[in-house]
Amino acid sequence: MPSSSHEALHRIFQKDPALLTRALQSVLRIPFPEPREFAAMNVDLTEIEPVERRVDTLLRAETDEGDYLLVVESQGDIDKRKRGSWPYYLSYLHEKYRCEPVLIVITQNSATARWAAEPIHLGVRGCPSLTVRPFVLGPDNVPVIVDEREAERDVPLAVLSAMTHGRGPQAAAILENLATALRTIDPDSAAVFVQFVDSCLADRQAQQMWRDLMTAIQYFWRHPLAEQVRGEGREEGREEGRAEGWAAAILRTFQRRQIDVPADVRDRILASTDLDELGTWFDRSHEVVDARELFTEGS
Repeated sequence: MPSSSHEALHRIFQKDPALLTRALQSVLRIPFPEPREFAAMNVDLTEIEPVERRVDTLLRAETDEGDYLLVVESQGDIDKRKRGSWPYYLSYLHEKYRCEPVLIVITQNSATARWAAEPIHLGVRGCPSLTVRPFVLGPDNVPVIVDEREAERDVPLAVLSAMTHGRGPQAAAILENLATALRTIDPDSAAVFVQFVDSCLADRQAQQMWRDLMTAIQYFWRHPLAEQVRGEGREEGREEGRAEGWAAAILRTFQRRQIDVPADVRDRILASTDLDELGTWFDRSHEVVDARELFTEGS
């Protein structure tokens, strides 16, 4: 599993390659043809003796217009060495595979996104022999998905939204709606996406909120990430933690929706240890207009 935001930002496209072409088409407005099939490729671009060079993620997309090589680079900060590496990557891949290479850079930083989007010109000033134009996905163009239904329609894109905007002012709304949307897909895929998001949350408060939400819906405990926070917790403590996570998620949802929670309602939520009951209340907390309706059948 990814150990850093750098890994998570590009590995999400290994998990769901179609997300990459959807991002090219809908976010960057690039008329990329619809792929029939994807294939993961060796990321090692090292020749026999020169300096080692590796791309982050490399995918081959077969389309009716021919094959494309999708080169994904995760970029944390401005790195001027990339101005020489990226043209090399594209030239090498084109020569080796005789396919059209496409460079996509993904970053969580707006300044890095602006830097990465600048064309790279090699040759005579004003009349370059080679120009490289990276396509960049970052905070300024990846959609902010704060609507539950929108998140459910495209869960991988909602995951990318959380990974990109996890340090922004709308992080809470993004994470809460993503948590709900994850329950609509298969548990194994959801658990992988959970860790991708966790790896990218630099804000500690947002990361703790995410872990509370994931503890509540139990994906968190299914993967090694849980070992970082639960230590040698016993099953009893694990169940208690899940209940507390559900309760915190319900109260946080009411807070975000600006719904007043009377003391007796709050006490009942916090006192519950029934995970099924808490899960039902969590679903209702996104729909009711009065906190007391949480306990009403059919709400």
